[in-house]
Amino acid sequence: MAIDRITLQILANHCAAATESMAHTLFRTAHSTFVKETEDFTTGLATPDGKTFASPYDLGATWFVGLDYGRAIALVDEYEEGDICMTNDPYSGFVCTHSPDVHLWKPIFHQGELVCFAVGHVHNTDVGGAVPASLSRANFEVHQEGIRFPPSKLYKRGELNRELLDVMLLNVRMPEQNWGDLKAQIAAMHTGERKVHEMIRRFGIDTFRQGIQDLLDYAEEQARLVIRRIPDGEYFFADYMDEDAVDGKPCRLAVSMRVAGDEIEFDFSESDPQVTASLNIPTGGDPRHVLLLIPYMYVMYTADPTVLLNSGLLRPARCVVPEGSIVNPQFPAAVGMRSLGVMRLMSCVFGAFAQALPDLVPAACGDGGPLINLRTTDSRTGRKIMANLDPITGGAGAVAFRDGTEGSGANFGFLKNTPVEINEAEVPVKILRYGLACDSGGAGRWRGGTGTTLEFQVFSPNTVVTARNRDRTRFTPWGAMGGFAGKPSSFFLNPDSNHETDLGNTDVVRIGPGDVIRITSSGAGGFGSPLDREPSRVLADVERGFVGVESARDEYGVVIVDGAVDVDATDALRAQMRAADGRTGFGYNAERVAFEGIWTRQNYTALTEILARLPVDWRFFVKHRVFEALEAMAPQERRGDGAEVRAAFRAIAARYPELEGLASD
Repeated sequence: MAIDRITLQILANHCAAATESMAHTLFRTAHSTFVKETEDFTTGLATPDGKTFASPYDLGATWFVGLDYGRAIALVDEYEEGDICMTNDPYSGFVCTHSPDVHLWKPIFHQGELVCFAVGHVHNTDVGGAVPASLSRANFEVHQEGIRFPPSKLYKRGELNRELLDVMLLNVRMPEQNWGDLKAQIAAMHTGERKVHEMIRRFGIDTFRQGIQDLLDYAEEQARLVIRRIPDGEYFFADYMDEDAVDGKPCRLAVSMRVAGDEIEFDFSESDPQVTASLNIPTGGDPRHVLLLIPYMYVMYTADPTVLLNSGLLRPARCVVPEGSIVNPQFPAAVGMRSLGVMRLMSCVFGAFAQALPDLVPAACGDGGPLINLRTTDSRTGRKIMANLDPITGGAGAVAFRDGTEGSGANFGFLKNTPVEINEAEVPVKILRYGLACDSGGAGRWRGGTGTTLEFQVFSPNTVVTARNRDRTRFTPWGAMGGFAGKPSSFFLNPDSNHETDLGNTDVVRIGPGDVIRITSSGAGGFGSPLDREPSRVLADVERGFVGVESARDEYGVVIVDGAVDVDATDALRAQMRAADGRTGFGYNAERVAFEGIWTRQNYTALTEILARLPVDWRFFVKHRVFEALEAMAPQERRGDGAEVRAAFRAIAARYPELEGLASD
C-alpha cells in the first residue's frame, strides 16, 4: 500500500540528506584534487535491483542521476553483511562509463534482509594505460585505457581483498592517490549504511521498503506532468565533434525527439557509427541509460525544480541506440573520452528541446576546453606528480530572459575550479593567467557566457600535459532565435613567442622546462538578435572585459568612442545592419554552414542507411572513404540529395570484394 504524500516527502528529504552526508564524507577525506576540489564523484542509494532512488542536490557530478546499477549488481553471485563491490569496466554491467570511474556498491541489510545499496563513484586521476590520466582521443581500444576490474568484491564480510587492491595499485601512476580516494569512497559507503539504519529506526522497515518504491513512482508522475507541457511532435537536431579520430573527419551526433502525450523518445539512428577513437558512449543498448538522458533530466528539473532526483524520472523516456553506433559501441571500442561524446549528444538533445520549449531551453553552452592533467617531476624533491589542474569550461548558453553565466556552462557546471594557490602548492607549475576570455561568448539580445583561459608554465623535462575533451575549434556552440554562435576554443604552446605552436585538438603533449601552455574554451551561444541588445548593456560588457570595442561595433552595431556610446552613429549603423540581417533561427558559425552546404541531411541520411547495412568493423573505414570522395567532387557535381553518397559507395564497394552485394540502393 502506497504511503501518504506527506510521509513520502519527509522520507525523500531524509534519503537526499543521507546521500549528502555520504558526499560530505567523500570529498572531505579524498586525496586527489579532482575529487576534493573539482568534485567529480557521485553518491546515492539504490533499490535491491539497482535503481537509484536518492541523490545529492548540492555535491558531486550531476550526470549520473538515475544510474541503474542492476546489471552490475547481478554479476556478483551473492551478497553478505560487510561486502563492498567494485568495478571500473565500461563493458561489465555498463554502470561504469570509462575506466577512471571506479564505482562501489555496498549491500545494506536489516535483520538479514537486503533492503538497498549504498552506491557511488569517483573519477580517478589515473588508472594506468597508454597515457598519463589514461584518456586520449588517440586510443582506439579499451585495453589502452588502463586496468579494468569486472564487478568484484573489494570487501567480503568486512575483510579487504588485498590481492585485488594490490593489482590495482601496481598498475596506476600514483597509487597513494588512488588508495586515498578509494578509502574516502569506502567511508562514504559506511556513512550511507549508517544513515539507512537511522531511517529504518525512524520510519520502520515497512514504510522504508514501500517508500523507496513510491519515491520512484512519484518521480515518474512528476516527469509525465512536465512532458505533457511539451507540444507533441517530432524535433530533429544534429551537432558535430571536430574530429572522429586523430586527424579524422567530423563526427556527427543526431537525434529525432518525438513527444506524444506524457512519453518521449530520443532516436539516435542518424548518428555516426562507432569510431576508432575514444569518443564512443558505452550504453550497452540500454534505452534508458543515464548518459543518453542527461539533457532530458536537466530539462525535467529546470521545468519543475521540485522533481525528485531518482530513476523514476527516466521511466517516461526511451532511446533508440543502434548497435555499432557511437551511442552503442561494440567491445573493445575505446570509450575513455565518452564525456566529449556525451557533451555533443547533450547539445543535440538541447537543440531539439530548444525548438519545443524556446522560452525555457538556452542556446548551446561553451565547451571544447579540456580537463587539464599534468604528469611532471618536482625538481626539488624528485617526486613524480600526477595531478589535475582545472576544468577549462565555457560559459552557459543565453536564454530568453538573461545572459549566460560567465565561464561555467550548465552541462559541466558541477565541476569546480581549483584555486590557483592550491595548484601552485601541490604541483610545480606557475599559473600565469586564469580568467574569462574576452569576445568568446556569442552575441545576442542576451549574450552567451564567456569561456575561460588558463595559462601556466612548467619547470621539469618530460612533462606530459593531457588535455582531454579538446574540441570546438571547428564547429562552435550554436546560438538560438537569431543569436550568434560562440567563438572557437584554442590550445597554444608558448603563445606570443617566436616559437608559438597551435596545438589544435591535440590532447597529449610533451613539453619541457620553461614551456608555457595557454588553453581557452569556446564561449556559449547567444539568444535573439544582437541588434536588440540595449547599447547600455553592450557598453557595460565592454567595460567589464567581456566584449571588445570592435566586436561591439561589428556584432552589436554599437559604436563606442572614448568610453561612451555614440548614439547617432549607433542608430545609423544598426539601421544599416538590420536591412542586411535575416537571421531568426539557430545561429551557426561559418565553418558549420559551409560543411552542411556539402553534408546536407539527405546526404547524411544516405550515409547512415548505407553504413547500417555493413559489418561494424567496416563502417568507420567506409565513412572516411565516402568523405574523401565527396571532398574530391567539383561543386557543380554536388546535389545534396544523397545521390552522390550512394554513387561514392558503389565505387568503394567495387574495390572491395568483402562489400559485394551491399552496394544496392
